[in-house]
Amino acid sequence: MLVERMRAHTSTIFAEMSALALRTGAINLGQGFPDTDGPASLLEDAAANIKGGINQYPPGVGVPELRTAVAEHQRRFYGLDVDPDTVLITTGATEAIASAVLALCEAGDEVVTFQPYYDSYAATIALAGAVIRPVPLRPNGSTFAFDPDELRAAFSSRTRVVLVNTPHNPTGTVLDREQLTLIGELAAEHDAVIVTDEVYEHMIYDGRPHVPMATLPGLAERTLTISSVGKTFSVTGWKVGWVSGPAELVSAVRAVKQFLTYVSGAPFQPAIATALGLPDSFYAQLAGDLQRKRDLLSAGLREAGFTVFDTAGTYFVVTDVTPLGFTDGAEFCWSLPEKVGVAAVPVSVFCADPELGRPLVRFAFCKRDEVLAEAASRLVALRAAAG
Repeated sequence: MLVERMRAHTSTIFAEMSALALRTGAINLGQGFPDTDGPASLLEDAAANIKGGINQYPPGVGVPELRTAVAEHQRRFYGLDVDPDTVLITTGATEAIASAVLALCEAGDEVVTFQPYYDSYAATIALAGAVIRPVPLRPNGSTFAFDPDELRAAFSSRTRVVLVNTPHNPTGTVLDREQLTLIGELAAEHDAVIVTDEVYEHMIYDGRPHVPMATLPGLAERTLTISSVGKTFSVTGWKVGWVSGPAELVSAVRAVKQFLTYVSGAPFQPAIATALGLPDSFYAQLAGDLQRKRDLLSAGLREAGFTVFDTAGTYFVVTDVTPLGFTDGAEFCWSLPEKVGVAAVPVSVFCADPELGRPLVRFAFCKRDEVLAEAASRLVALRAAAG
């Protein structure tokens, strides 16, 4: 009974691999959620709000404290002058992305994005009846990059939205100013709206900067900036996100969002507003801890025989399984929990062209050090089997 455009999107790889990990007792390095809680002050504030009766519908656009805190966050970290009245609180970044695409795209409009991509992108574009125009991010030495000519070729007179994710899930790539400038120039040339998914904005390593597209000259007027609290504060189950940008674009998103979830997270929103004001040391420690975890897992994966690509940001390390004697990452991932008790996800499921990611597998490192060390020791058994 499902409509044809959604038949390719009946389940997510995250649900499937997490269920497999649970069934086999494997260490779950597939789905990107931490195994520790966020700041104690945040949890205590949320609990106090629940006990204090903040449990009914919040305002449809979000509580004023959180909208103001998001605007201040953008000013504090990026120098952006954001009016709190142009901040819309959503049920996670996933809803913000869906609302934006549904609000802006008519059937047949085109959305330029990069593949591999977070799986909700393709599903949302299909839901809107729009057409995905995926630009490959290919291995380029130890990292991933796009070809500027392929990017230019993806644009047309039907381009309505450019959906950009940086830091990028799943590859761990962080797009730099030069790359973002080219994307912005092409969007302006084709009068397209830029929608940026920046949920990993505070998870960037080795001193790299995060460059929001809205900070680049002339792009704020056509950019919707999306982020969320789940990754930054290790509360992925709370599902509270936001979108900010020009008033007319945010109004369009709000018109759709109000008929999806309407509102959510009443006791969480004021607590998040306070947490966004935590000192710089919190954000620095977050990045530092995750960089150490990245290095710990990457070293273990290399020892196990994987080709490991550099991760500049996010929770994830991408590997090539070819040196272990495998050619298909999906086949590898379905067998891995039974073989050594570790779960991961194949990158091919994030691609419009599965061949692009065929031998690639993504591992999440947002876990406790001892969990990562145990996973790495189990994976070493693969090398022994291959050799």
